[in-house]
Amino acid sequence: MKVNVNNVSLKISAGLPSQFVRSPLPQIAFSGRSNVGKSSLINTLLNRKSMARVSSAPGKTITVNFYDVDNKLFLVDLPGYGYAKRTLEDKKKWSLLVDGYFTNNPNIDLLKLVVQLVDSRIGLTKDDRDMVEFLNQAEIPYIVVATKTDKLNKTEREKSVYSLVNDSSLLPGTPIILFSSESKEGKNDVWDTILKYAE
Repeated sequence: MKVNVNNVSLKISAGLPSQFVRSPLPQIAFSGRSNVGKSSLINTLLNRKSMARVSSAPGKTITVNFYDVDNKLFLVDLPGYGYAKRTLEDKKKWSLLVDGYFTNNPNIDLLKLVVQLVDSRIGLTKDDRDMVEFLNQAEIPYIVVATKTDKLNKTEREKSVYSLVNDSSLLPGTPIILFSSESKEGKNDVWDTILKYAE
């Protein structure tokens, strides 16, 4: 599959599960905690500066955003988790939306891959492990993209990779891609993996 990343549009920002798209295109979902760099990754993949809006306040955005890429696939931006300052009402809305995406999605069979983002400087948090455990149990394919690698020196990078590769939460052999929105490291690897799964 080849896609023209210049032909991209935001199909819908769904605030309710009933608004999820029903188009028969493969879906690639992006999951991660607030402030891990999801919007920056999506913008880098799409060669845009602000297609995916980077929130001024982490955790503020509670919508599932469907980006139509060349009428061939959807990049699905799930709202970030683990933001401590969220109100109880916001946490309920987050849960309703994200749980709804995986359990009340008319096109869940079209979900081909979850791109699980992890901050390379921190490794998997408890919230990340909870998400990965869910994906493991649901048998949903996923890869791990370790973000913000430009902020690590060589020794820190090696330590980060070793930690992820040997983390017992991840299935053995889980692909791990190092990524930086600053240097564009990993951009092509992420695209290659997305298109392979979307075929």
